[in-house]
Amino acid sequence: MSDVKEEVSVDCRGRPCKAHKHGGMTAAVFVLDSYLGSYWTMFIFGFVELSGFILLSIQAHLPKLRPPRCDMVSDGDHCVEAKGYKALVLFLALYLVALGSGCLKPNIISLGADQFRREDSKQSKKLSTYFNIAYFAFCLGELIALTLLVWVQTHYGMDVGFGVSAAAMAMGMICLISGTFLYRNKPPRGSIFTPIAQVFVAAITKRKQICPSNVQMLHVKQNNVPNQIPATSANANNLLHTEKFRFLDKACIKLHDGEKESSWRLCTVTQVEQVKIIISVVPIFACTIIFNTILAQLQTFSVQQGTTMNTHIIKGFKIPPASLQSIPYVMLIFVVPLYETVFVPVARKFTGKDSGITPLQRIGVGLFVATFSMVAAAMVERKRRISALHNKETLSIFWIAPQFLIFGLSEMFTAVGLIEFFYKQSLEGMQSFLTAMTYCSYSFGFYLSSILVSLVNTITSTSSHSGWLSNNDLNKDKLDLFYWMLAALSLINFLNYLFWSSCYTYNPSLLPVGPDNQHHQQLRDPEIQGRDTSKYTHV
Repeated sequence: MSDVKEEVSVDCRGRPCKAHKHGGMTAAVFVLDSYLGSYWTMFIFGFVELSGFILLSIQAHLPKLRPPRCDMVSDGDHCVEAKGYKALVLFLALYLVALGSGCLKPNIISLGADQFRREDSKQSKKLSTYFNIAYFAFCLGELIALTLLVWVQTHYGMDVGFGVSAAAMAMGMICLISGTFLYRNKPPRGSIFTPIAQVFVAAITKRKQICPSNVQMLHVKQNNVPNQIPATSANANNLLHTEKFRFLDKACIKLHDGEKESSWRLCTVTQVEQVKIIISVVPIFACTIIFNTILAQLQTFSVQQGTTMNTHIIKGFKIPPASLQSIPYVMLIFVVPLYETVFVPVARKFTGKDSGITPLQRIGVGLFVATFSMVAAAMVERKRRISALHNKETLSIFWIAPQFLIFGLSEMFTAVGLIEFFYKQSLEGMQSFLTAMTYCSYSFGFYLSSILVSLVNTITSTSSHSGWLSNNDLNKDKLDLFYWMLAALSLINFLNYLFWSSCYTYNPSLLPVGPDNQHHQQLRDPEIQGRDTSKYTHV
């Protein structure tokens, strides 16, 4: 084990970190408060997003930078569209916010998680706790945005609302900067796309070669290639060979002994195994797209349902339908602490896992529960339409609360489980990339929602009848049937997930190191690199 290098982390000035001073829960909390990712990415794009909010607030406040005020409900046809420099300022501000947010969010979790050393069994235990705390902070932020911020914008105007958002962003930057000297920062790793491309190019170039039966003949030694993902931790330095995707192993076949080959023709086992990990997580990632398609319905059709229902809570007070999205977050700020303090310790006694259940199991529970959110939505929508058309009654808006509550519970399992799974399956330099896949799932889910709505309308429309969702009138549409379809798709997606998760295998180099995992610790020894490890890696 003498050849194994220890994990290299540095502070903000590039000096080696001290275990007692840098990282840990204190530094992770600063990251949570700032809502930002890796330090320098945060520092730059945090100000980019802040400038976008400031510009939006200025435009909403100054009459010269915006069209005249109008009521979209009563005067929608007469509202003046923003054109010229007014439209330019608007889109510039929106793109600044989108650019800043898009560059920050993939790194939010990874930088905080980097404050814990995975090779330290005590800190590794705290990693799962950190993911739950991070999700709790996210829920709290969403709750404030969907209640307090909506109220401020409704009563004081959009300029004040954007101003509050800018102030909150500025406070996050202050929190982040105040913890600068506590962070454990990973040195820049360079692009991961180049070594990925090198593996595929080398494998295709050597496609006619036959993989050796003895995997010890594969090229293991580092090439010292500038673009290669540096492997500075014990895990990455001794990434063990696995039997899956053997066609990629051809990239490790050395054709000429003693001759130096290009990095585009010869790769290391570690490089190839990194690519195998990325390919392996794609089916898991794909199974979460339907989950986020359901989320899209709760933010669109379910809010539209609320506009047709009785929104009175008490005399003189109405709940805005858009604020229905805050219902799951109200529940989650109580459920997440209970999950961490009650469920995890109890489950840990039965499973022996630091996180109570594995990330894959957690994702599966969430995907299964999400199905019942659509079942509840379909049943409530049918009851609402019957009451409106036949009984001339308007149901209370709280009838649609269960579908939000059920989905909120499922999101606690799926969202956190997915982030934890991606982080624990990633190597140095890959954490932010795999975390970004989580947010890509949101995008794909919403795109799929739009495609499904158009497809359903096309298939269900006839010459005499419009489609299920074509009328823009829920009393004429058949939204309940659309919800039932989504429930069926969700169930099929869950079964598909069971198949892929049962087939998924971990690379033994990425399994936790601790007193109960001495065998896997021995597998990392360079002397046994290349042995068949498939029997140790099946989930």
